[in-house]
Amino acid sequence: MMQRKTGLSEKELFEKARKEMTLSERILAQLPGFRGYKEKEMRRETDKLIRNHLYQRLSQARIDLKEVFQQLSDRRLYEVLTEMDRLIMRFDRVAEKVNHASYGYAGFFNILKIQERKLDEMIAFDSGLIDHVKEILEETMVFKGEIMKNELERVREHIQKLRSSLESLEKKFDERGENILGVK
Repeated sequence: MMQRKTGLSEKELFEKARKEMTLSERILAQLPGFRGYKEKEMRRETDKLIRNHLYQRLSQARIDLKEVFQQLSDRRLYEVLTEMDRLIMRFDRVAEKVNHASYGYAGFFNILKIQERKLDEMIAFDSGLIDHVKEILEETMVFKGEIMKNELERVREHIQKLRSSLESLEKKFDERGENILGVK
């Protein structure tokens, strides 16, 4: 499967943040020691923006799935409602995990003194998840579209595909902490 480029790369996001510094921030960035501090803060903010984007996309997919659930319920397809409910709960859990993950301000970052290289790796890791989330959102929209057109033949197939994609995303996201700590 070919990877598509979506949005800005982590380097482009960091450079954009650097260019948008205020005059006072640019002056302070020239002071010894402050520049490294400011660049770390920008990297943390970039990571936070990436994760917020992931969270918003997953939340949108969850909303679409709740609409699908309602349509399936209205059409009395009770045999798939339990699977749909579990899928929606998993979306909740994964979205919240992404939303509440550390992005450089948590206590263990202060203890470990994360280096700029590690922050760059964290940003690259998180931005690598964007395509995965985009695929999940696209599959959700296809599923919802079929349900709205009363095309019910592939319901279980869509549920299974979304479950598998979400499990894969969650596993990859769980590797994030190990990646930050250098364990993996």
